[in-house]
Amino acid sequence: MSAAPRYLPHYTVADYRQWEGDWELWQGIPVSMTPSPFGPHQRIAKNVVFEIESQIRKQQCRASVLYEIDWIVSDETVVRPDVVLICGDAPEKHVESPPALVAEIQSESTAGRDREAKRDLYRENGVQTYLLIDPDGETLEAYRRTPTGDWKHEVVNETIRLSICDDCEIQIDRDSLFR
Repeated sequence: MSAAPRYLPHYTVADYRQWEGDWELWQGIPVSMTPSPFGPHQRIAKNVVFEIESQIRKQQCRASVLYEIDWIVSDETVVRPDVVLICGDAPEKHVESPPALVAEIQSESTAGRDREAKRDLYRENGVQTYLLIDPDGETLEAYRRTPTGDWKHEVVNETIRLSICDDCEIQIDRDSLFR
């Protein structure tokens, strides 16, 4: 006896734009967002935005730091990273090209997605730097694109220096993220 193929609906950005509530779209499959983050997550996200924004202003980089904005990766994939840095001005609506930097703050409910599925998605779609922040362990990990296109993983114990948007150098102090 053969089993009938299982029907999986396939959605696009056009469908996604009609939905109510908080969703992401991963290769045509809707993924429900977790409820709003708790205080420690919000505090760390604010610190990430502040640290990066301070650095790009100080360096006069032509870049924008955005929080909780949809990135339309393709017609069938939309994600909402915690923090993104894009080269140039902020978009009128959604981000539609690969951010130079993405930061995700892990929680118990998102750690698996952030550490595997989103990491792979960001690598495959041209993100230059992916910061993975763990509030419980107070750790900062970075995945950076190498000249060959691979990602190099590193644990940041003190400070990380990043080249962004072709002409800017910024520096993020790990401890400043957890204040």
